[in-house]
Order: sequence, then C-alpha cells, then structure tokens
Amino acid sequence: MLLLDANNAISYLQGRGFEVTGAVRPLGGGVSNTVLLAETARGRIVLKQALEQLNVAALWRSDPARTLREARALGDIAACLPPGAAVAVLFVDEQNYIYAMEAAPPEAADWKTLLLAGEIETGIGAAVGALLAQQVRATAGDSWRKRYGDQRVFDELRLDPYYRYTSQLHPDLAPHFVRSIERCRTEAVSLVHGDWSPKNILVSAGRPMIIDYEVVHFGDPAFDAAFLLNHLLLKSIHLPQWKSRYRAVAEAFWESARGVVAGEGVKTHLGCLLLARVDGKSPAEYLSAEQKPIARALARDILENPPAEILDVWSR
Repeated sequence: MLLLDANNAISYLQGRGFEVTGAVRPLGGGVSNTVLLAETARGRIVLKQALEQLNVAALWRSDPARTLREARALGDIAACLPPGAAVAVLFVDEQNYIYAMEAAPPEAADWKTLLLAGEIETGIGAAVGALLAQQVRATAGDSWRKRYGDQRVFDELRLDPYYRYTSQLHPDLAPHFVRSIERCRTEAVSLVHGDWSPKNILVSAGRPMIIDYEVVHFGDPAFDAAFLLNHLLLKSIHLPQWKSRYRAVAEAFWESARGVVAGEGVKTHLGCLLLARVDGKSPAEYLSAEQKPIARALARDILENPPAEILDVWSR
C-alpha cells in the first residue's frame, strides 16, 4: 500500500490525470489521517488517507478502510444537506484507502481557529445546529441503518479511547460511561458524524461546511450535539474571559438542534466527553495544567448531578 505524503503526492495525482500546478502541503489531519492540499489545473483538491496506527503515544489502531466508508457517506450526505454544506468527492482509490475531494474556498477558516481567536458568532452556532437537525431528520430510517449500522470504526476511534479508556482511570464513574456506550446502540435513530467539532466545520462567508465523516455511523445523534457543546465548554474553561460569548453560541446551537436530539442523552454524553478530553487518549491540547482539574471536576459534577437544563453547566 502506498503511504501518501507531500513528496509522492505529485506523481500520484499525475498518474490519475491531475496536473499539479503548485505546491502540495499537509493540512491538519488530526492524529488519524494524512491530509494533503494540492493545486491542480482542475482546481484545488484535498487528498485523504486513513492511518492504521494513529499518531499518538498509546497503541491506537483502526481499520484504514474507514476512508472508503467516509467517501461513500460524503456522497450520501451531500444529497441531504444544503448546497455547499458538504464537500464533493472526486475519486476513490480503494487499493490505497485514499479519496480526493474538492477543497473548500481559499478564504474558508476552520471554526476552531476562529473561536480561539475571539471571533465568536452566534449565527454560526445556530447554522451548525440547523445542519445537525437537518442531518438527523434526513437520515432517520431503515435504509440508513442498513448502510451505516456497523459501529466498529466509531467504537475504535471514539468509544474505546474516549469512554472505556477514561472509565478505567475513574472506576467510580464507570457506570455513566457504560450507559453512554449503550445509548449509542439502543438509541440509534439517525446518521451520526461522530466528530461534530469546530475543527471539522469550515466557515466561508458566514456559512458552515461540515467535513471529516471518518467515524460516521447510524447511532445516537445526542453524541454529536454533546460533542459540539463539549468543545464550547472546553474553550470556556481555557479562555474564561469569553465564557459568556461561548455560552451564547452554545445556546444558539442548542436552540436549533434540540427539537430532534434527546436532551437527557446530551447531558450524559457531555459529562463523559468532557472528562475524556482531559484523561482520555486524545486530550484537548490547549488546556493548561491548571485548567485540567477544573474540567475534571466539572465533568464529574455533570455526571453525578445532571443539570436541569444543558446550558446550566456554564454557571457551575
């Protein structure tokens, strides 16, 4: 299998009929993928290849064939969301677990970078919540369950490193993690992105585009809602001077999504995810040593004393 990198990508693309006209550079592929941006005569394209062993210190492996499933899901999702809300797939290389997609506009920025820089807009939060609600409504049905009911990759990349691993470090909280894992199976009602995070939301002209359906599956959409709220909560701990603004974004997001997502499930997932981003295999890189105990204590409080309303956690 070809291991894609910036050096061999030019010849690889030329072999597939793409004339490379500029530099090929790595993008933020997280810990689980190689992602490259190339300028070609046919426009800017992005190549993505899944890693079998993720780029973390701990042993963390996952089937690289997840790339092929993601490419298929992007095609299916594009038909359910508004134009421009999902990327278009250009080709799929099954042998090497690579697919190519159209790049976002050059001016697009990932929402995580904007939020950390103080560009905190409630309108984007509302739009992202509306996209989640639309995805849930459009993918609730047996046909989607049949195509995406296999949760193995989601288990490998989310439930095991986030929930099981973290629960081993906090055995008294293990029942909460067990319930959350079980919810992902018993409350499976629609397609779930599995990484509904600001880093996977590109913003251009005030409109969001969702990328990275790597752990897509038919499951509990409360996981996606909690995943996004957790990132806003983490940033409130990291940058407390903007806490009220992050909360306002969270409120706008939740107002758009709450009609189709179970709030009780969101509360449980939120506490588990918050603790996982402190003590799991993929901790939030921006939390300082002084901030981690704050997040850890808040996560425990959410699990042991669930809030009456989800947004109440910001007042704790």
